[in-house]
Amino acid sequence: MRVFSGPAELVAGFCHSDRRDPFPAWRDGRVGPCFNRLVLGALPHAAMAVSSAWYLGVARRDLLQAPPPRGWALRQLAALLAALLFAADGGLASLLRRADLYPDLLADGCALVAWLVHCGAAAALRRSSLGRARGPPALLLPVLLTVPYLVVTLVTYGDARQHLSPAARPVEFARFVLAAARALPLLVYLLAFAFPCVGAAAYTRLPDTGDMVGEDGSGCVSRLFYLWLTPLLLRGRRGELDGPADLYHLPRKLRTAVVWRYFHQCWEARRAGGAASSGRDLWPRPVGRNLLSGTWSSRHQEDPLQLEGDVGLLGVLHAAFGRRYFALGVLKVAVSMLSFAGPLLLSSLVTFMEDAAAPMGWGARCVLGLFGATLLSSLLQNVFAFEVSKVALAARAALVSAVYGKALQVSGCSLAGAALGEVLNLMSTDVDRVVNFFGSFHELWSMPLRFAVTLYLLHLQVGVAFLGGLGVALLLVPLNKVLASRILSNNRCMLGHKDSRVKLMTEVLFGIRVIKFYTWEPHFARKVAGCRERELSHLKAIKYLDAMCVYTWAALPVVISILTFVTYVLLGHQLTAAKVFTTLALVGMLIVPLNAFPWVLNGILEAKVSLERIQRFFRLKNQDLPAYYALVSPEDSETAVLLSRGSFSWQRPDGEEDAAAGSLQLHGLTLRVTKGSLVAVVGKVGCGKSSLLAALTGELNRLSGVVYVAGRESGFGVASQEPWIQNASVRDNILFGRDYDSASYQAVVEACALKDDLSVLPDGDRTEVGENGVTLSGGQKARLALARAAYMDKDIYLLDDPLAAVDADVAEHLMKKCVVELLGGKTRILCTHRVELVGGADMVVLMDNGTIVRTGTPAEVLPLVEAAPKKRKNDHDEKEKDGVEEEQEEEDPGSSHDPCVERDPDPMGAEQKQAGGLAWRVYQTYWVAVGGVLATAILTSLLLMQASRNASDWWLSHWVSQLKNNGSSRTNGSSPGSFSSPHLLLFSPGGLMCPLSSLQTAPSSNGSGDVEFYLAVYGSVAAANTVFTALRAFLFAYGAVCAAKALHDRLLDRVLKATVSFFDTTPMGRILNRFSSDLYAVDDSLPFTLNILLANAVGLLGTLVVIGYALPWVLLLLLPLALLYHRTQRFYRHTSRELKRLCSVTLSPIYSHFSETLTGLGTIRASGHSARFQEELARRLEQNQRCLFLSNAAMQWLSIRLQLIGVAVVTGLGALAVVQHRYGTVDPGLVGLALSYGLSVTDLLCGLVFSFTQTEMQLVSVERTEEYATDLATEPQGAGAQLPPAWPAQGGLEFRGVVLAYRAGLPNALDGVSLAVRPGEKVGVVGRTGSGKSTLFLALFRMVELNQGQILLDGLDISTVGLAQLRSRLAIIPQDPFLFSGSVRENLDPCGRHPDRQLLDVVAQCHLGPVVDRMGGLDAEVGERGKFFSVGQRQLLCLARALLTEAKVLCIDEATASVDQKTDKLLQRTIRERFQDRTVLTIAHRINTVMDCDRVLVMHAGKVAEFDTPAALYPNEPLRLPPAGR
Repeated sequence: MRVFSGPAELVAGFCHSDRRDPFPAWRDGRVGPCFNRLVLGALPHAAMAVSSAWYLGVARRDLLQAPPPRGWALRQLAALLAALLFAADGGLASLLRRADLYPDLLADGCALVAWLVHCGAAAALRRSSLGRARGPPALLLPVLLTVPYLVVTLVTYGDARQHLSPAARPVEFARFVLAAARALPLLVYLLAFAFPCVGAAAYTRLPDTGDMVGEDGSGCVSRLFYLWLTPLLLRGRRGELDGPADLYHLPRKLRTAVVWRYFHQCWEARRAGGAASSGRDLWPRPVGRNLLSGTWSSRHQEDPLQLEGDVGLLGVLHAAFGRRYFALGVLKVAVSMLSFAGPLLLSSLVTFMEDAAAPMGWGARCVLGLFGATLLSSLLQNVFAFEVSKVALAARAALVSAVYGKALQVSGCSLAGAALGEVLNLMSTDVDRVVNFFGSFHELWSMPLRFAVTLYLLHLQVGVAFLGGLGVALLLVPLNKVLASRILSNNRCMLGHKDSRVKLMTEVLFGIRVIKFYTWEPHFARKVAGCRERELSHLKAIKYLDAMCVYTWAALPVVISILTFVTYVLLGHQLTAAKVFTTLALVGMLIVPLNAFPWVLNGILEAKVSLERIQRFFRLKNQDLPAYYALVSPEDSETAVLLSRGSFSWQRPDGEEDAAAGSLQLHGLTLRVTKGSLVAVVGKVGCGKSSLLAALTGELNRLSGVVYVAGRESGFGVASQEPWIQNASVRDNILFGRDYDSASYQAVVEACALKDDLSVLPDGDRTEVGENGVTLSGGQKARLALARAAYMDKDIYLLDDPLAAVDADVAEHLMKKCVVELLGGKTRILCTHRVELVGGADMVVLMDNGTIVRTGTPAEVLPLVEAAPKKRKNDHDEKEKDGVEEEQEEEDPGSSHDPCVERDPDPMGAEQKQAGGLAWRVYQTYWVAVGGVLATAILTSLLLMQASRNASDWWLSHWVSQLKNNGSSRTNGSSPGSFSSPHLLLFSPGGLMCPLSSLQTAPSSNGSGDVEFYLAVYGSVAAANTVFTALRAFLFAYGAVCAAKALHDRLLDRVLKATVSFFDTTPMGRILNRFSSDLYAVDDSLPFTLNILLANAVGLLGTLVVIGYALPWVLLLLLPLALLYHRTQRFYRHTSRELKRLCSVTLSPIYSHFSETLTGLGTIRASGHSARFQEELARRLEQNQRCLFLSNAAMQWLSIRLQLIGVAVVTGLGALAVVQHRYGTVDPGLVGLALSYGLSVTDLLCGLVFSFTQTEMQLVSVERTEEYATDLATEPQGAGAQLPPAWPAQGGLEFRGVVLAYRAGLPNALDGVSLAVRPGEKVGVVGRTGSGKSTLFLALFRMVELNQGQILLDGLDISTVGLAQLRSRLAIIPQDPFLFSGSVRENLDPCGRHPDRQLLDVVAQCHLGPVVDRMGGLDAEVGERGKFFSVGQRQLLCLARALLTEAKVLCIDEATASVDQKTDKLLQRTIRERFQDRTVLTIAHRINTVMDCDRVLVMHAGKVAEFDTPAALYPNEPLRLPPAGR
């Protein structure tokens, strides 16, 4: 190298080197010392100093921001320590006073300055906005550049042996120690950079709420090891996860609204025939603030996304998620292939140990390879599992949103054929099964791949003989197909029966009051039990078929191995021990794919069934409003509504016959309504008034004619005949998503006569009204629905008999203040039976039998309708409130509040989440449900199965030992066609007992008799194992079905016996969740995970026994490992348990919202609020998805840690073996056995923790059902005294000092009521809201127990009579008519006690004969909750029920509010005639009803105000309600 003499001499002098080569980079096979000091040492440190100095002046951040990650403190500490070590080294170098150490001093000086500056920079960055994670990458690069300097320095010291002598050269030795010590701060620094220990405050947050976002914003290492989850797990351990608000938000691409919009775009692309990749980013903008915060304003409203056209759902799912999902298949291939690397490397390692002269490098390469393969396999498997779970989560969000969106859009006629329970099941069970497909599909193709590779390795071992065993496996495929198809058909049937059961339970819960009034609990319990029995018969078949699958595939490896050996011998080969063991090990590898394959296939077939069900629902016809309404507007701009020769039907447009075929059709409708007019629609019950309004809103199928509605896009103001009330506060019900405007709001409240009601409610208009408004009376519900419509401020109002449930005064107030004044100027169409109030209408429409028979002014039309005597106006009671409404709850103002928590905004109470670990009682419950003897038998068969498996391994070990002892296994040569090492795949699920040193090829002198003897014994033990396997499989299946039956029966029994207050204060979705999702877990998911848990537990036990027997010292290694496992899984289980509970708790609101939406679908669609409801579902679903996402992430957090511990164990064992091999103190056989079992134990422990956690999660469902089955307050169940069949003979009734409060701490609803009703007397009951009218009935029927006092019926205290006896001797007609799905006959007489002739008589007496005949007689279907009948007709059917009873006491809660005047008169006459000699108590709205009574009871504030004849009370004027002070 040519250099100039001046600088060269200078460099040579400084470096103390040869002038001809003053600065050698490489000398004698190593880096030159001067080059190392200056280029590798001083230069990078100088760069570090410069780059670090750049950040010294960085600005500090706001003190209120989150604290920096703890990694910064470690980095500062490491920098300071490094500076001190370099300073010490420089000090020692200067002590030596040698000229050749000048480069060392320069390098040490540079390093000292660099690390000190770097420490300052780290301190500055820590306090800056850049210190939220790892800081700038430019800081790391110079640090990494210093690593070669350290390595070269250490190698140089190592080569110079004299430095290793502390006695001879203490200073040099000290410098060597300091150089080695410099590795520590460098390592700490790099670790602190890789794992910055970010606190919960430092992760990505939402800009508007500041809440943490899961995974987004975390680095590669954090994602790989789930470090972003650690803050949440710490909070879980501290017990701080109380609700969804405590959890992270979903990553952007998993947010519900984003996924739903993307899915919709893919749907549209498929419909258009294209693909969803049009060059632009299809992932839409992130969800808006109003979704995440749960607020809504009408200004944010967008049109809901519609799923139009007949598009294949599978194709859309493929377009939306297919590319990402199939890309994960690459990871699956890598994981599958790496699973074979472990066994091959183990084999190579054992071969190395057998050869005493093998070089160390070979062993080291094997151990490194083993480490690399197992680590990579663990990481890839983990990434694969988590990514698949994310795709599945996105698919779930899309499908639930799509099912809900479709339900919002499907036409009313199409939806008539689908029951509420069926649609609910689509959203829960079916969507879950389709989502499970994502977990199964990659297994479906990867299992055959692993199977094929294993078969290839078998072929290398035993040649064509493996075909003998394979033949049996192939023969089992058709059997498996038969089993799979049987499972599929049973599954279909089971889902159908499950639908029926959930649908029936929905109706039972809706009609629970009617069921209790009529003591129909036993009948409905039998009906539900019948559905459950049919469901369980198919579940039992599925479980037994599954057990058959498990048994055949579990027995298969044994059959394959024995047949393979027989074939091998028949082909003329000699069996050897090596062949036996290697073949068995390979066959063991087949167990996993063969065992799991039926489950995977089953999951995919289930997904196929569910996908078809969802697809059928998606094929239902949508509402097509543009086609339904006329596009051209009439020439007259004043026309608001125009019907021309319109015919409408509830039948589906496709002409399919359904249960609605006999229902009323509207025909020949011609009507013109001008803008701003008030139109009254009148007519008798069932003439088609409500159907006319449904035709205007587009809910019916238009057969012919023209419909025109001006400005229909803005929607209608709708008040339906059955008030639909949301489970929200009174204010939220009135606002219905609109912004609060104080003036408008107060005007509406005043006009709808709600002011006094709000003053009575505990929290005013903030009071929660419960599901379906259970805490309100009938009149309050009607007025609240009217107020909601009025506040909508629409141009057209459709009011369906809102005046029916209120008394004459309030009806007049509503008509004047609300309909005429507040809504004046709007177009109003009012259906009503209160014809006396419609004198001021612009037009009256008279309907009969589905057509308009007359339109005209009130003067022209009203004389055709028989009217009631109009109540005289009286200024004194003009403002009286509704005094005759149903008061199941309003006497108990806020009956759902405890006195101590009156300010709680949620009186229903959010669903309670159990805290802490599962109580032992839950495990005990399931044990008892299975049955103690049966459970013991299952455990015994499991232990025998494992013992026989271990015995077969021990027998093989014994066989080989005998061969070795006979001196017949001395040679080392392998037979042709086998592997070079016979130790391939030394671990099988059963383990391998034999020492590996004896796994040698047996010579041909081995007697065939010995082989036959050992094979015969082995075959016998294996056969015993298959018998125990079969026993365990079938016993377990039987036990699971027994438990499912027992738990359901207990739950149903308790719920039906629960008090009425439980149903009033518990949302129906919450109860239904127990009967659908939780029972599905008990039926299916729990047995599945419990089966795996038990198999893992006994497998682990057997493995530990075998290891302890073969290599006791391995147990010492397992002790600290066991402690580490225990700590890790406990840390995980705290959070996973809470997350699972939160998953359950956040699932109920989704179901509640869905069932609520389906109930009020007409109102939601007509008023144009579909988009808001879709977004509310997205908000609730988002909360549930957050819980699921974090639950999956926590599972993977645990998985990666357990797998890393396993990697460490195997690598540690291998490294230990190689080191011992160096000193010749190791038995290769024992090492091989230890390695194979070490791997086996890790897998089993992994499986045990997971299956235990999964089982614990599924047991939460048992805990939830058990909570209802044991903790619910039930009605008194005593039979009471035996009564004569004729009791009560007279019907005399006496209240003595009756005091009743709905709950402790609430005011008395009845306060010292004393009165006597003579036998056969007719008593009218009147009074204002909250006066205690309906409470009298509840007390009489003992729906609520008395606090003090007595009620005597024929002189007998009713508290001494059994509930069933008492209620069966009384009759009631409730205000809210309720019918169950089924025939007219089933609704009138569910228990079948009366002949058809009697049923037809009562139907005729209730003036329903023509209607029932038209629909098909007593066998005619009434539809879900009686939807094929009008509300008035339903009330008449409920009256017919009461007429059937032979009760001496009849209670009528204004049961004729929804019928016309003429029918009402006829019914009153019927009641008088039929109940002539019976006692009748009537809560009345209509004045003529009360005037007909013998005496009138006036209630006020829970007391009897007056009780006398109408004539005595009001001699000179019609009946008046008392003023407030009376």
